[in-house]
Amino acid sequence: MNSTFAQRLQHLSKSIQENVAAALHEDIGTGDITALLIPADQQAKATVITREECVFCGKDWVIEVFAQIDKKIVIEWNIDDGETAAANSTLFSLSGNARSLLTGERAALNFVQTLSGTATISRHYANLVAHTSVKLLDTRKTLPGLRDAQKYAVASGGCNNHRIGLYDAFLIKENHIAACGGIKAAVASARAIAPNKPVEVEVENFLELDEALAANADIIMLDNFNLEDMRKAVAINNSKAKLEASGNVTEKTLPLIAETGVDFISIGALTKHCQAVDLSMKLYDI
Repeated sequence: MNSTFAQRLQHLSKSIQENVAAALHEDIGTGDITALLIPADQQAKATVITREECVFCGKDWVIEVFAQIDKKIVIEWNIDDGETAAANSTLFSLSGNARSLLTGERAALNFVQTLSGTATISRHYANLVAHTSVKLLDTRKTLPGLRDAQKYAVASGGCNNHRIGLYDAFLIKENHIAACGGIKAAVASARAIAPNKPVEVEVENFLELDEALAANADIIMLDNFNLEDMRKAVAINNSKAKLEASGNVTEKTLPLIAETGVDFISIGALTKHCQAVDLSMKLYDI
């Protein structure tokens, strides 16, 4: 395992703990008063099902929810992240203190329904371009506070992560170019600031494409190019840089864009248009 990947996993673990702590704080507040209706020592079992087919994601968030509430809760898993669940199938079962199960129910299901929704739409889009070599990328258009979680779900669904935030790669856009005095100057400044960080430049026409290639950008984003112009850009580039298509990406246009020969396609819909999966938890006495 390389050090970068190890750091990423460590960061994700910390992020999961923070996600869960925040979710429980906003949900439980000063205490779950409804759970107090149940005898303190009552034990129970619960099953969680999905009412629709989905790509499951969120296992570690569920584990963390009940670890923070009650470490004695036992979870039995029937599925792992990235696997497909049939409608009405049982995802996992829980057993332990009834109060703890009910207090953690909503937070756990909220994570699973959101992350499984992200993974499911990612799998759908990935399948649309499976006949090509293009890589589909997410964006920074994520739910506030759930950046790491949603990007993990995107990968679980079979797509890929763009930069995680503003710190791990340069993405030089129109306003950056104007402020720096041109593409050449912007790329040169980026190399000086962080020589080991990838440098991507967004271009809107062929003149800017030529400038980005001359400046030796690592990745060039073709912003709202039509299909014919994308094919022309691929020919001009001739594998000098990686090309990323962005803008006007729909289910209908996605395969056509992939077939132009670009290396990447970025899709904000992977994280901002996902529909939560319909889940249900049923409690039983032991």
